[in-house]
Amino acid sequence: MSGNRYLFDTNAIVALLKGNAQLVKLAKNADWIGISVISQIEFLAFSGLTQNDCQLFQEFLQRIEVIDLRSTDTGLIEKIIEIRQQFRLKLPKAAGSPFLKGWEG
Repeated sequence: MSGNRYLFDTNAIVALLKGNAQLVKLAKNADWIGISVISQIEFLAFSGLTQNDCQLFQEFLQRIEVIDLRSTDTGLIEKIIEIRQQFRLKLPKAAGSPFLKGWEG
């Protein structure tokens, strides 16, 4: 096991599903991949999705973990706020940030 854990944002999800060689390699060598529920919503809300895109995404979801965001997840919420403030990111980017890689409340 490599110990590599990755939290993909929406842009990384799109690139991976399009076959980006770097991300495919990264994903193959990962012990764990997650996405935030916000990235899931953001991806599925895109108006240009095809039926094939949706099917591919559903297959992807079966292989990864979707990180929920609850009001009781205060540690995670504080970390997202910190990342958003430090890097001046919009909420979806902060919640799906690679800076949360390996974060385990």
